[in-house]
Amino acid sequence: MARWSAYACVLAVVVIMLGAWTRLVDAGLGCPDWPGCYGFLTVPQSENSIAIANARFPETPVDVAKGWPEMIHRYAAGILGLVVFGLAATAVRHRRSGLPVKLPLFIAAFILLQGGFGAWTVTLKLWPQVVALHLLGGFTTLSLLLLLTLRLRKRAALGPDRAPAGSASLSRFRPWLYAGLMLIIMQIALGGWTAANYAAVACTDLPTCQGQWWPEGMDFRHGFDVTQQVGPNYLGGQLTADGRVAIHVTHRLGAMIVLGYFLILLGLLWRYRGNSNLDRSIALVAAALTLQIALGLANVWLHIPLSVAVAHNAMGAGLLLSMVHLIWRHHQLPQTETSPATHTTTINREVTA
Repeated sequence: MARWSAYACVLAVVVIMLGAWTRLVDAGLGCPDWPGCYGFLTVPQSENSIAIANARFPETPVDVAKGWPEMIHRYAAGILGLVVFGLAATAVRHRRSGLPVKLPLFIAAFILLQGGFGAWTVTLKLWPQVVALHLLGGFTTLSLLLLLTLRLRKRAALGPDRAPAGSASLSRFRPWLYAGLMLIIMQIALGGWTAANYAAVACTDLPTCQGQWWPEGMDFRHGFDVTQQVGPNYLGGQLTADGRVAIHVTHRLGAMIVLGYFLILLGLLWRYRGNSNLDRSIALVAAALTLQIALGLANVWLHIPLSVAVAHNAMGAGLLLSMVHLIWRHHQLPQTETSPATHTTTINREVTA
């Protein structure tokens, strides 16, 4: 079950990458219905099937080149759903053996919600609010699957639990680790909002935006208006240029805040790590953050090439996973130190005895 949970993590990353690919090639509405494509299980390709499809949806003629990315994404998501339901069924079946049950069932329920967001993404014509929530749902599913994998691997480990010796100086970092996780989630949400509103190309130069450090006329109220009405069709976006620039600049500022925060946090963790064996976990977060920043810069310099943009989405998932793993490892550190009062009481008892 631990292996299958790990496979599900890998598949979830693939689904996230396929979702980015689908969006970047403007194939989010390659199939105007859900879960099929023009009423078929696959993209209609024969002349007869295309004629039937066009008759069913005359306002959206068949485009085979855009239909396949959308359906491949759906197939992968469907396979992931089956794996998750299998994990949940296995956990319920063997619940008396001590397998975690609540987490697999929660993930299975969340997959159903995520499927609903996938359907609304199509039926609401790429409404940015739903697109961004669908993206966040994918990252949430991935994080939950990693937690399940870590729990199952810990339970499946042979022999006594040999947790690394903890350092009391590391315990005070726990709130800051969770704050870092929240910063990453907020930055991913900003990235999702940027993608949903087609604002990635609003600034094509670095470090300035349109030749200005603070572009004039940025419309933050318009760019972050979450009360906008549904439809008719958000393919290509509907925001003004000033609104998109505001979103893009905010995403850049968020990246700078995340970078500065983690430079300090990871530096302090490395300094006080002691013999906690957190070296690899800290280095993994640092490597993921470095790659993510580099890919973000490359996106602007190279004008959003497909491969770099998909890799940027994938590395966002990698950064989130590495942070979840670091927090998990931090939680596994045993409490090795006792308070002075307890220590004194123990000594007094031994002397009295």
